[in-house]
Amino acid sequence: MNLTAGHIFEPQEFPVTRASLVQYAGASGDFNQIHWSDRVATSVGLPGVIAHGMLTLGLAARAVAVWTDGAEVVDLGAKFTNPVVVPDDDTGTLVRVAGSVKKVEDGLATLALEVTVDGTKVLGMPKAVVRA
Repeated sequence: MNLTAGHIFEPQEFPVTRASLVQYAGASGDFNQIHWSDRVATSVGLPGVIAHGMLTLGLAARAVAVWTDGAEVVDLGAKFTNPVVVPDDDTGTLVRVAGSVKKVEDGLATLALEVTVDGTKVLGMPKAVVRA
């Protein structure tokens, strides 16, 4: 694990399928129909079924855990800026998480993250702080 300021991590990619959404809904208890019904999602102005925002943030946290060998996360946050549309096929969509170490001080490392789908940022200002 390299937690020195300026270090750039190897990007992590996570496939998200409709099956992933069903699994996440079961685990989280969030059965909102925009996460499984194209009819409902499009009726409220969405481009189609979308992934749960917290699932997307959870994938960012998973990347942080990989990069830091499971270091304690003391802060994790982002704004949900663009929906992650999940098509009704066997491939789904690919969430890409890139990151770097912004600063290290007082035993804490602040990581700047970039979470994208097809080159479009889906989380705004995502960051994580871990114990160094």
